[in-house]
Amino acid sequence: VQLQASGGGLVQAGGFLSVSCAASGRTLSGYHMGWFRQAPGKDREFVAAISWSDNSPWYVDSAKGRFTIARDNAKNTVYLQMNSLKPEDTAVYYCAAGILDGPIYNSGSYQYFGKGTLVTVSS
Repeated sequence: VQLQASGGGLVQAGGFLSVSCAASGRTLSGYHMGWFRQAPGKDREFVAAISWSDNSPWYVDSAKGRFTIARDNAKNTVYLQMNSLKPEDTAVYYCAAGILDGPIYNSGSYQYFGKGTLVTVSS
């Protein structure tokens, strides 16, 4: 599975941005999908995930109520809608796909990661 994230950019605090992740190589059916981010000088952290089985979403506490993850298996794409953005949301955002051999919020549980897309939130 090859994953390509896109849609990052510069936005003012309080604004919104949508990033997407297109998969190629095989269908996303059967894969749980996640978004992770890495800010400069910090470790990669979990942002959101969506299960394969029932599309249940998972969010890091800081994203709850602001971010929405969705998937379109027919288009082999997963989306992350980000509203009410804050400067602390600035990071490179990565999408991931996996059958999950661990917790859905753990990056090690995913088998595939794409190249990231940079999101910069100005204050």
